[in-house]
Amino acid sequence: MKVSDILRVKGNTLYTITPEDSLADAARIMAEKDIGSLVVMSYDRVVGMLTFREVIQTLVRNGGSFGTTSVYRAMDPGPLTCTLATDMDEVRRMMLERHARYMPVIDNRMLHGVISFYDVAKAVVDAQNFENRMLKAYIRDWPEEEPAAKAEPGAA
Repeated sequence: MKVSDILRVKGNTLYTITPEDSLADAARIMAEKDIGSLVVMSYDRVVGMLTFREVIQTLVRNGGSFGTTSVYRAMDPGPLTCTLATDMDEVRRMMLERHARYMPVIDNRMLHGVISFYDVAKAVVDAQNFENRMLKAYIRDWPEEEPAAKAEPGAA
């Protein structure tokens, strides 16, 4: 399974913000849209990723206040990225190694979407459920064996 398969099912609704926007505005958007991340864009390029993790870390550093903090000051400037052709096993490995919950999908310098750890887990569970249904159908439709021929007495 490839990243493109997940985006095809998930859709490509995407929320972005600029580095100059305020962190308070970013948090407001995340809360209103019930999303855990925003891709940070500048001049049509991905320059970072802002997740609830960075928002909370900044709040803690600022004593519970956003103050005048910009997205630039809080964002992750080097987020993990993948392409539409990246295999799901590779995405899982990368996300687990970096403890990343969100990953922008970039192909030919163009942002195509964001996949989350939830999206990856859901795709794996859906694939396993499909495989289980196919195996159960195969077993249920298993052809019966022909009865063994009786051996004739005295035949060797």
